[in-house]
Amino acid sequence: MTLGSTTIRGNLRPKMTKDEAAWVKQELADQVDRYKKIVQEMEALAPQREQWVKGFLERIQTRGWHVHAAMRRVIPKNEIRPRDGRPLQVVF
Repeated sequence: MTLGSTTIRGNLRPKMTKDEAAWVKQELADQVDRYKKIVQEMEALAPQREQWVKGFLERIQTRGWHVHAAMRRVIPKNEIRPRDGRPLQVVF
């Protein structure tokens, strides 16, 4: 990867020292471990998340949704896209 001017060829990054390279390697391993832990916790919440979505869909079909200030609109069932069987994707 190059940094800086597009007219200069070559890598403009200084070489990492052994300590810096070891730190980067350790930091990457730590981040992967943290990511795996977050994914595990998110997957453990999947059944609860399904209940939250089910409750939300029931509320907007019965009580309605605030469109503006105190104005509510009940969302008919035909306006809600049916679930296609895939698990909910959580972006974090």
